[in-house]
Amino acid sequence: MKVRAALLAEIATMALETLRANKMRSALTIVGVVIGITAIVGMTALVRGFDRSFKGMVEVLGPNTVFVAKFSGLSFMSGKEFIDLIRRPNLTPDDARALERLDSVRYTDTMLGGGFDDSRERLSYDGEETKRLQIIGTTELFAQVGYIPIEQGRFFTASEVRHRRAVVVLGQDPYQSLFPMIDPIGKQVRVADQQYTVIGVMGPRPSPGGFNAGQDEIAVIPYTRYETQFGVPALRVSGGPHRDVTITAVPRDGQRARALREIEETMRIRHGLRLDEENDFDLITQDAMLRVWEQTTQAVFLSLVVISSIALLVGGIGVMAIMTMSVTERTNEIGLRKALGARRREILWQFLVEAATLTLAGGVLGVLLGSGTGLLVHLVSGFPISLPWWSFALGLGFSASVGLIFGMAPAIRASRLDPIEALRHE
Repeated sequence: MKVRAALLAEIATMALETLRANKMRSALTIVGVVIGITAIVGMTALVRGFDRSFKGMVEVLGPNTVFVAKFSGLSFMSGKEFIDLIRRPNLTPDDARALERLDSVRYTDTMLGGGFDDSRERLSYDGEETKRLQIIGTTELFAQVGYIPIEQGRFFTASEVRHRRAVVVLGQDPYQSLFPMIDPIGKQVRVADQQYTVIGVMGPRPSPGGFNAGQDEIAVIPYTRYETQFGVPALRVSGGPHRDVTITAVPRDGQRARALREIEETMRIRHGLRLDEENDFDLITQDAMLRVWEQTTQAVFLSLVVISSIALLVGGIGVMAIMTMSVTERTNEIGLRKALGARRREILWQFLVEAATLTLAGGVLGVLLGSGTGLLVHLVSGFPISLPWWSFALGLGFSASVGLIFGMAPAIRASRLDPIEALRHE
């Protein structure tokens, strides 16, 4: 065993000396390997970081929370056509009230607004005006269900919802725009053409990757007030929002499965669906969201590996070409070594280790560049990253494998040279 280790160390030393003697050629040979490994490590860091951030945001909502929506990403993932989805019936506040009466449901929250086509209104105060923001109508449970902290003041009460009070809770964006230096609680702001009293300010809302995706550009009012000012979404004329009512249901402890079954049955009855008809609404749970997200990230990672493999293939072809040239240039050396007693497998291993060392050096450089790229993106933009150890192992393993696979043909050719013919080679 010691003899084999010493032989391998000697072969590796010879390979490094050969590479050192041909620096420019070696550098150009491993460019493809460096690019491929940089892409694998760098993109893995970004994808994994975003993945952890998204999962953390979803898990905040709680494992039992059930969302009922007209349609969602789950519908698209199952292959349904957009034109069919927008034809589905709108959900209504009455749907939420029906679900709240179920024994298995603890409480529900109704959210009006927030859809893609919803009207966006400006808020104004003392001559200052915000940009157009999403106005959302909800119940008093919106912050509780969404685990949104109240930074100042309070959220509105059930009584204020029932009596359609003109009260508003600001998101971070309108708060910073209208009240950067003063206490907003109790101030009168204008929402579109009506006056509202500010009773609270929400803390920053979570978003995947920590990006500012407009998640804080909102103002929340009682949904009953929303109906009064903006109309009932389900009754609007055609051309209005496609899915601006979302219902959130929180099951009682230990009754999640029963709640899911009863919510589905209730919605099907309310929509008049026959037994052979599929649901014309989506039930969204944490498990379903994470399952869809896992499929998406797996597809992204697979695409990344395929694209990076192209660069590694180019690098491998370069390695094969360079090692073939190296065998030709060193034919006399091979003949001399064989004449002095070197065996075929020793010659084979010499060139295999040389090829693997060449690509492994590219792999190390690619790992450093990929990690550096991820860290730079994080420092510049705050994008979350993750650098798991297996991404480094994967990069180094890929790079070494490229050398071994593409260096095999030149190494076999070198090991099969006849020593007498090799010594005569000029």
